[in-house]
Amino acid sequence: MKRFLEFTGNIYPDLVKVFYTNLQFSGDSLVSHVKGVDMVITNDVWTVVVGLKFFGIRINRGNLGVVEDFNKIQFYKNCLKDPHSKVRNFSVGGLKLDERLIAFIVSWINTPRGSNHSTLSEEDLLMIYCIMNKVKINWIHTIKEHMQNATRLSDFH
Repeated sequence: MKRFLEFTGNIYPDLVKVFYTNLQFSGDSLVSHVKGVDMVITNDVWTVVVGLKFFGIRINRGNLGVVEDFNKIQFYKNCLKDPHSKVRNFSVGGLKLDERLIAFIVSWINTPRGSNHSTLSEEDLLMIYCIMNKVKINWIHTIKEHMQNATRLSDFH
């Protein structure tokens, strides 16, 4: 398959800001306008350019009950070095090594936020659960959801 983009050369942060400033959602597509160029990112573009497919479960705040056997407290306790410790918040500090690494990848790379990467949200826990149990995640939906948050919230990067 022929590659459409080669990532050589410079990155232009100002153009990225313009892209996100003009970013809108039209159905399942992302639409933006930068320097006189209309950009439309469809699910087919995600598949061809990035290699992602539009299938799997969608993880977001309104859709956390998609995995029937998921219990956030029980799962979190199973991830702890000491599963008998009291749970006050979902901190990464007490997690076993593999679970902690996955948690940092989820909170820093997959679904980054502006602050507090050390406390896991329910969405983070569900995503870690799915990764560890090989449940298919709709990554296109996850990325688009994050891009939408980045356009609305100033603390998203």
